Amino acid sequence: MIPRRAVLLSLLPALAGCGGGSSSPGGPSTPPPDPTHSVTALVYYDENGNGVLDAGEAVRLPQVEVVVGSSTSRSATGGQAVVSGVPAGSQTVAIRTESLPPVFVPPSPVTVQVPQSGGEVRLGVRLPIGENQPNVYLGFGDSITEGFGSGDGTGYRLRLQNRLGAHLGRAEVVEEGLSGTNSDRGARRIPGSLNRNRPAYTLILYGNDQACQPLPPGDCFTIDSLRTIVQVVRFEYDGIPVLATLPPTNPALTPEGRNQWNDEMNELIKAVAREEGAILADLNAAFRARGNLASLYFDDVHPNDAGYDVMAEAFFRAITGARTAAAARGQLPLVLAGPPGP
Repeated sequence: MIPRRAVLLSLLPALAGCGGGSSSPGGPSTPPPDPTHSVTALVYYDENGNGVLDAGEAVRLPQVEVVVGSSTSRSATGGQAVVSGVPAGSQTVAIRTESLPPVFVPPSPVTVQVPQSGGEVRLGVRLPIGENQPNVYLGFGDSITEGFGSGDGTGYRLRLQNRLGAHLGRAEVVEEGLSGTNSDRGARRIPGSLNRNRPAYTLILYGNDQACQPLPPGDCFTIDSLRTIVQVVRFEYDGIPVLATLPPTNPALTPEGRNQWNDEMNELIKAVAREEGAILADLNAAFRARGNLASLYFDDVHPNDAGYDVMAEAFFRAITGARTAAAARGQLPLVLAGPPGP
């Protein structure tokens, strides 16, 4: 009879062959995934278009989507985006165009070696403004543009300048308002205003044409005048027109039906913006969203400080918001058209 101990010892090689002695009971171990890395990029305004971040180019663009391979991230305040989850090797860094504010032109994609051996990837966006002054915004209109009714006399201008400066890093809002003028007068004086200031952006608020108001909006000179102003800004001076709808009037102090006239005029103004490639600042919608219109007015038509703050915010959103959001609202073509044909 064979001892029991000897039988057990004879079975050990067979048990080891069945995996009993393997260090990986579940089969071969899975190799760890390849490590990924982060890529840091800076989105800045390349004012002279030379592809280099020069001294004095202080504007940085937040909320712009930076794409590295299949990974993305949005730039923060200060323009920096940190894109994580990027595999090693040669990768392309680019800006998603539709995330840019209206009119800004992205740079060509940049190829980098990951992991980065140097500093941040610099992505300079441009504005097609010819010889105009970067970061200068011209308020053009009548007494509302002048700021009548505001506590400090600056209306929306200083409020907008502060918002743009905090968001981008630099902005100057100058004023060419002329009290009591209608849009036809504006069409005649816009070349002189542009010559004096050479702004990158022109913020146009005209259309409260009282001499015209007995007539239907479509029979007024307003739309032709606004179209002329927009075309002069774009095609004769290489500027960026920002066309505003009319704010509603104070319903407590103006005749019934006045705001209906404004609403009809505003639909025509929106059409001009679409047709002429202007950025639309919908002041009418911004005022109505606040609810209590009378609380936003100094008198029948001029805003008070609260109303001018609404205006500043509406202009700010129109200038800095992503172009896809503006296009979705019908406020801006994704690709700006060229000059009208003969």
